[in-house]
Amino acid sequence: MSYKKVPIQNILVGEGQPLAIISGPCIIESESHTLQCAEILVKLCSSLGLPLIFKASYDKANRSAVDSFRGPGLHAGIKILEKVKKTFGIPVTTDIHEPSHAAVAAEVCDVLQIPAFLCRQTDLLLAAASTKKVVNVKKGQFLAPWDMQNIVDKIVSTGNHAMILTDRGTCFGYNNLVSDMRAIPIMKQLGYPVCFDASHSAQLPGGLGKTTGGQRELIPTLAKAAVAAGCHMVFIESHPHPKLAKSDSTTVLPYDLLETLLRQLLAIYQVIQES
Repeated sequence: MSYKKVPIQNILVGEGQPLAIISGPCIIESESHTLQCAEILVKLCSSLGLPLIFKASYDKANRSAVDSFRGPGLHAGIKILEKVKKTFGIPVTTDIHEPSHAAVAAEVCDVLQIPAFLCRQTDLLLAAASTKKVVNVKKGQFLAPWDMQNIVDKIVSTGNHAMILTDRGTCFGYNNLVSDMRAIPIMKQLGYPVCFDASHSAQLPGGLGKTTGGQRELIPTLAKAAVAAGCHMVFIESHPHPKLAKSDSTTVLPYDLLETLLRQLLAIYQVIQES
């Protein structure tokens, strides 16, 4: 099986490459807050020798309730991500929800993320892929891992082969997800780097009525299992004060716990690479 390696700025993601980390707050809360988070993450990942892609959303269009905080919006949010990129010299990513947002986000972002709920939206996939940026598609909670072949085919139809496939759990009854680690080797067989989203896999969708709940304490277990199963990247949202986070407060990690976890993931990944 020939596995593609995907370049993201000076980072190469894929088989035989260093474990890459996607992290940041779920949502852009303010410019100062976003820059603070990026600074901490850059120092942390640099000290561990882990490649970092910074993530924050300019708009969370899929919040549970109509009055939930959604972020600063496309143009203001992209300017903040541009400042992160220029200040720290790191690649940045954000999720897009509409085809018309793809080109605007691609002016700054190195990776365009397709939310799990929207992974089968053909127009959105084609718009993202047509920018020629890396497209990170989250496997829908409703899809089998082998069903991602159709999504791969849609992206490849544009001539873009720069993609990442991300697992973030599968629906398991009401307000619950389960992580089937078989999804990682199965999606790897599609030929592209595979990421595991440990934060959203620990969610309890809609579990708090007007907000999504989650089990933060299970994030380390899920992340370590995913690295042992062979993923190339790990997505873990982080926040200096999780209880104050304006989105996904139950599944963002504080930085002290993140550092501990990253050290453990690095150790596991090194063993896997040597085996």
